[in-house]
Amino acid sequence: MTLPVLQNYVNGRLVKPRATATVEVINPATEEPVALMPLSTPEDVDDAVQAAAEAFKSWRRTTPAERQTLLNKLADAIEARAEELVEAQHRNTGQPRSVIREDEVGVAVDHLRFFAGAARVLEGIGAGEYAEGLTSYVRREPLGVVAQITPWNYPVFMAIWKIAPALAAGDTIVLKPAHSTPESAVVLAEIAGTVLPPGVFNVVVGSGVTGPALVAHPIPALVSITGSTRAGKEVAKTAAETLKVCHLELGGKAPAVVFADADLDAAAEGIAAAGLFNAGQDCTASCRVLVEASVADEFTAKLVAQAREFKTGDAEDPDAFYGPLNNAKHFAKVMSYIDELPAHAKIETGGHRIGSKGFYVEPTVISGVRQTDAIVQEEVFGPVITVQSFDDADQAVALANDVEFGLASSVWTGSHSTALKFSRELDFGTVWINTHIPLVAEFPHGGFKASGYGKDLSHYALEEYTRVKHVMSAE
Repeated sequence: MTLPVLQNYVNGRLVKPRATATVEVINPATEEPVALMPLSTPEDVDDAVQAAAEAFKSWRRTTPAERQTLLNKLADAIEARAEELVEAQHRNTGQPRSVIREDEVGVAVDHLRFFAGAARVLEGIGAGEYAEGLTSYVRREPLGVVAQITPWNYPVFMAIWKIAPALAAGDTIVLKPAHSTPESAVVLAEIAGTVLPPGVFNVVVGSGVTGPALVAHPIPALVSITGSTRAGKEVAKTAAETLKVCHLELGGKAPAVVFADADLDAAAEGIAAAGLFNAGQDCTASCRVLVEASVADEFTAKLVAQAREFKTGDAEDPDAFYGPLNNAKHFAKVMSYIDELPAHAKIETGGHRIGSKGFYVEPTVISGVRQTDAIVQEEVFGPVITVQSFDDADQAVALANDVEFGLASSVWTGSHSTALKFSRELDFGTVWINTHIPLVAEFPHGGFKASGYGKDLSHYALEEYTRVKHVMSAE
């Protein structure tokens, strides 16, 4: 079978990259190649950036109402062609189609419509005379061309999170998808090309030199990446050479703090679902349980029972809750954390590969871990949940915060005062109370510490894709 060769999407059309070198795109459910991806060169990147720069000259002059109309049309077009996106992403991730359809494409459309409306409500300080004889006002302007790099765990969803606020703000875009999940980004660009002017949204596929060339290019005013902390540091270092603004949504190690007065059944079900969703390949996954010592054994048993209810399997299996890990390298990394557990840790359930083909890992719960263990401190990014106990609230806070990450967390309690205290004390960008993982377009998402900086979603994201200019006029 001849594999399709992917193309870039530049200036409103599919373009064959200059690059002659290609790599295979692998379906992690079958371990079989599904496409060939060119390794786009710096020259390919420059073509896309120049197209975006030219398009910005007119796109920046569109009114918020015009951008709102086009973003709503784009949302309609994505809905109409949703199955193309579902199939493209499924080929690259092996995720169940229903999950992609409902939890990614469907929700992404909603978020796109939010930003369509948000384009019309950017606010600033009122114009007025703040010095005698002088009138001041603020202009909020688009940044220009923005560079965006998306991850492989939620290819469509994360792309919309990035392009929606940028387009709403009046920016133009060059997006590079993850090297293992490029197909849906190209399909998304083709769909966008039926609505947006040429050059407003461009996609360049590749790996190796492709991403660094985009980050280092002198024209983009901002670079946004969702990825690992290591990747974020590399991007920030390169971007500093041209003083680009950075938006970094990086790794996580989310604690779920469970008190004895919580509804233990609801907590076990919610934490298991949030820890195993998408095979745990989520920076906000509830991968690190801290449970009050007096109920630790009882809760662990409930958590194990719930984890065993969630099945992994092929997308054709209607009972499959999650699919495979995304690629061979990542599969090896996840399994290494399990295989190299210290002697004091105990695998309560799972811990094994399922089958001989596809990167499937059983739902896994591990107890007996200690705060200094690698599996507690480092992001595993797989269907693995660890359990520790604590004696009092102060110890719970200390253990929860004692990691380098600060993206998301949750507290499970029947006490209103405990919930309020932990919403203040937990050093994470999101604190959920008696739930874990839901996000809405109206409220911000982003972390602290090694989880990066900047916000996705809400008007805070929209603001990050703009710049503020002070204009002062003499009477």
